[in-house]
Amino acid sequence: MEYRQLGDSKVKASVITFGAWAIGGAMWGGTDEEKSIEAIRKSIELGVTSIDTAPIYGFGKSEELVAKAIVGQRDKVQLMTKFGLVWEFEEGEYFFDLIDGGKAHKIYRNARKKNIIRECENSLKRLKTDYIDLYQCHWRDNSLALDETMEALGQLIKDGKILAAGVSNFTAAEIAEGSKITPIASVQPPYSMVNRDIEKELLPYCLAHNVGVIVYSPLQRGVLTGKFKPDHKFPEEDHRANQPQFTPENIERINKFLETIKPIADSYNATVGQLVICWTIAQPGVSAAIVGARDAAQAEQNAKAAQLNVSPADIDLITKRLQALELAAV
Repeated sequence: MEYRQLGDSKVKASVITFGAWAIGGAMWGGTDEEKSIEAIRKSIELGVTSIDTAPIYGFGKSEELVAKAIVGQRDKVQLMTKFGLVWEFEEGEYFFDLIDGGKAHKIYRNARKKNIIRECENSLKRLKTDYIDLYQCHWRDNSLALDETMEALGQLIKDGKILAAGVSNFTAAEIAEGSKITPIASVQPPYSMVNRDIEKELLPYCLAHNVGVIVYSPLQRGVLTGKFKPDHKFPEEDHRANQPQFTPENIERINKFLETIKPIADSYNATVGQLVICWTIAQPGVSAAIVGARDAAQAEQNAKAAQLNVSPADIDLITKRLQALELAAV
């Protein structure tokens, strides 16, 4: 497994980072705790030592499962969690309603100093640790100046509660502004073969300013594995039912593209999903890719993607074939 340094921090991320959103259950149609714990442990065994989670993932459930999975292995892992999405009270910038178990929870972006300190202490308790490797602002809170958020992160570093500060879903301009207060080790944006917006501005900025880029949804929530058919039906509370990439027409288009790169995957004795992950972490400026796993078998398949020695020529060939893929507007 390859590990890449995040900015000027002391934190290194495994190029495949375990994504613990789905194991929280909420928005993913539930979870199997035992299998989730096995998935994390198998990942660590195979060198996937960076684990990305957040309090909002299952309202603390994801962090609690991560804590159970890493018992006796804290020194082997890099814990990456977040702050800034609250459901316990209404304060900050209203974001959306999260439906879980038939109940609607109003979610607010809250990056006030008082709340950041509160969330950090709660995450430390749920994760059963005395420090967090990378603490990330989940979403920009536009109801207050960014200075307050970054000052709070700087204080947490000074206090030894976190090793490095990161952000998620920030623009290049916001990173530039925030870095004036506290160094930003990394940013976490969405990025995949069918969502390449960050190539325009964010990736070039991060390359130029030594900011790590940990991308999420590299498999576009699973559709880039080729396992979904146009007639697939999701459970009622599964958020993917409303994602544009999961319309019957777009699933069909994506699957046709995946068929064009399957011979390349076959030549490396890999699955299409593994090849997609490998292509992602080969892109200039990308430090790591967050990939979720519901069980040990999925975790093992994900980890193998980092072992593929795909040639630059084949990476370029995949990129050229990708140019022919055009999704239908929704």
